[in-house]
Amino acid sequence: MRHTISILIENEAGALSRVAGLFSARGYNIESLTVAPTEDLSVSRMTLVTRGSEAVIEQITKQLNKLIEVIKLNDLTVGKHIERELMMAKIHVPTSKDKEEVKRLIDIFRGRIIDVDDANYTVEMTGTGDKLDAFIHAINSRQIVEVVRSGVLGIARGGKHLSL
Repeated sequence: MRHTISILIENEAGALSRVAGLFSARGYNIESLTVAPTEDLSVSRMTLVTRGSEAVIEQITKQLNKLIEVIKLNDLTVGKHIERELMMAKIHVPTSKDKEEVKRLIDIFRGRIIDVDDANYTVEMTGTGDKLDAFIHAINSRQIVEVVRSGVLGIARGGKHLSL
């Protein structure tokens, strides 16, 4: 099963490396990883996505909690939560017909054109991974020049929160 884990971690050199090392040493895979400082610059928030049975996820969370740099951890998948991902895609649109069709798809998926040249649109889009995948599949694969995705960001819904 897929799990999204949110971690508050000390913002110091080597902290990310120790988390990644924990996963690689045990043969677990990180599907997505995002890290950025919080409002407290001494603390970073890390969101990672991994897959495994309940026993494997329990083992991962126990091992993560043992790391000195980990302040707090929350498996968002256990409760109601919101996930979003950012994607930028460069799409080749050499003809007027291509431009109109791609604009229509961008509007349908609530994306935004952030750069234009003679034959390419660069598109910005946020949403769930499934939404972004659907957009990519809706575009003719020969038109896709480049795709960059941020990885998953997640936050618990309602009053539940991860803070110091």
